[in-house]
Amino acid sequence: MKKAMIFAAGLGTRLRPLTNDRPKAMVEVNGKTLLEINIRKLVDFGCTDIVVNVHHFADLVIDFLKENDFGANIVISDERDELLETGGGLKKAAPFLQGEPFLVHNVDILSDVNLKALWEHHKKNKALVTLVTRKRNTSRYLLFDENNILHGWTNVKEGIVRQKRPTEKDLFYRAFSGIQIIDPKIFSLFRREGKFSIIDTYLDVAKNHLIQGLDHSDGVWLDVGKPESLKEAEKIWK
Repeated sequence: MKKAMIFAAGLGTRLRPLTNDRPKAMVEVNGKTLLEINIRKLVDFGCTDIVVNVHHFADLVIDFLKENDFGANIVISDERDELLETGGGLKKAAPFLQGEPFLVHNVDILSDVNLKALWEHHKKNKALVTLVTRKRNTSRYLLFDENNILHGWTNVKEGIVRQKRPTEKDLFYRAFSGIQIIDPKIFSLFRREGKFSIIDTYLDVAKNHLIQGLDHSDGVWLDVGKPESLKEAEKIWK
């Protein structure tokens, strides 16, 4: 039995006007919603229990899940009162994610990441968290050493560096791909409340716990959070 969470509560501001009347989870690629595409990917991988968080047009997501049988137990984590971001959203869903490590997938990410290989890599290395990463242009990067161990974070646009794990070695820039495996031990290490980014927690614990990256730079990956990416996705995912 494998568990997973889909982050689907975002406002989808980059996809406006498409998200003026629906959440980004309900935006379609070739007639299928982003939510359905990712649920089916998780079920094919072997996930039997999936948590989906909701906020923006939450009722549309809830109704969609009631109307469709995907062959998994799907639970709603309701954030209609307050959008909690990735860290707060994960913390709210913690009661559903106990036991074995679980997979977390952003709803607006489409990729050919091999989830089985990711799972095996995580188990082999006994990491607290394994993050799928890639080389791509962005303003914010995670900093890894030659063994793909997380040491810090940087915003190159603002010149901010937060290094939490000391090293004399060179560090490499990698962008997070929105797919990860997390050991539920992470919940006992949370020190933040309410609305916060999970990356902040990873930086809090990186000095003493293994947060590892898995590079996927050679694979297919799309952040379908903007209209131009949707057009590209329609060409790739038939």
